[in-house]
Amino acid sequence: MGVVILLVMAAGVAAMLSRKLPTAFALVLLAVVIAFLAGAPLTGKNSVFDTVLQEGAPALAATMIAILLGSWLGKLLEETGIAGTLVRKIVEFGGDRPVFVALGVLTVSALVGTVTGSAPAAMLAGLIGIPAMIAVGIPKVTAAGTILMGIAAGMPFELPVWQFFSTTLSLPVDTVRGFMLKLFPFALVAAIAYVLVESRRRGVEHAWSLKSVQSKPSARGGRRQRLGDAPWYALLTPVVPLVLALGFDLAIIPSLLAGVLYALVTTTRPREMNRRLLRTLYGGFEVAAPPITLFVAIGILLAAVKLPGAVDALEPLVKAVSPHNAVLFVLVFTLLVPLCLYRGPLNVFGLGAGIAGVLIATGIYPAVAVLGMATSYNQVFGVADPTSTQTVWSAQYAGVSPQQVMVRTLPYVWAVALGGLCVTAATYL
Repeated sequence: MGVVILLVMAAGVAAMLSRKLPTAFALVLLAVVIAFLAGAPLTGKNSVFDTVLQEGAPALAATMIAILLGSWLGKLLEETGIAGTLVRKIVEFGGDRPVFVALGVLTVSALVGTVTGSAPAAMLAGLIGIPAMIAVGIPKVTAAGTILMGIAAGMPFELPVWQFFSTTLSLPVDTVRGFMLKLFPFALVAAIAYVLVESRRRGVEHAWSLKSVQSKPSARGGRRQRLGDAPWYALLTPVVPLVLALGFDLAIIPSLLAGVLYALVTTTRPREMNRRLLRTLYGGFEVAAPPITLFVAIGILLAAVKLPGAVDALEPLVKAVSPHNAVLFVLVFTLLVPLCLYRGPLNVFGLGAGIAGVLIATGIYPAVAVLGMATSYNQVFGVADPTSTQTVWSAQYAGVSPQQVMVRTLPYVWAVALGGLCVTAATYL
């Protein structure tokens, strides 16, 4: 039966890769089929209806709330002009020095990446940042990749991501935070190396710069200009949740709420607060809807693969192919990095979450080791996957293809994954 379940998982991956089914729908269908194959009854204990669907759907509720709050804060950063001001100040400081401008935009992208992820983060930093980089001669592919590498550098401090891994892997937030702090130096060094190496290796290009500045950001950038720069103290908004969560050990949801309130109070007149709160909250719901839908499906899949019948069927097969030697662990899972691309089987926001659940439920690896593996792969997916929304948006806005961005960024994020897997093997195996 274990072989049949694996074949069903492979069929699910094929359906997602071929876009026959949306990822969330494919995961739910996969979960129901796995539950039936595992011998689960329709109702009752460890059943399809009561356990997989009823209990699985809200299993990641804390993550969904964190995603919503992060999206709300992201909308506030956009509407109040905080993100635009950060980018403009950095560009003004960098002047006509391409590397300095790119490093500045990288820094802003990392700050935005601590607040929210996916396409909203790319847009907040990239609407002004990408044309500004191209205007001073940064190649198009490098400009798009700089936004993505910056977001990835901030990802280890993205509070909704902490909540996701904490809930998905049943680990304390402190444990997730501890590993993320170890992963951060690898992500930061890779991001800086990307800017320095790619901007110098490919030289300065000016062919598209004037066109990009005049036509690309005119609508939204002009709107931000009309709003004016945000006050200097409002620019601290992205670090407020981090300071509370890291420095004062405040829980994730209150930390994000504090960030929302700080952004509102420092930029908005009292009589306008109610309307701005509601407007940005509703906008946050629109941004958060796709990932929340995906997290509902992931929760259902996790409930299915943790059923006793599924664990008993998969345990001998997974144990047979899982390396336990630390060196082999690093070697094998580093070579498997490409499987997290194109919504592949190791993509943690897809079938990879189910595989992580199997590894933990069968006791093959401790949960902290699975955390190290999953977060390392997530650094790759968040930058180089041509199907991820932030990669597609950044590439298209810069005027290149997502595949071009993947080719340029993959070596750097692959190195980040290698670093994370080495830390995992040395610490937890």
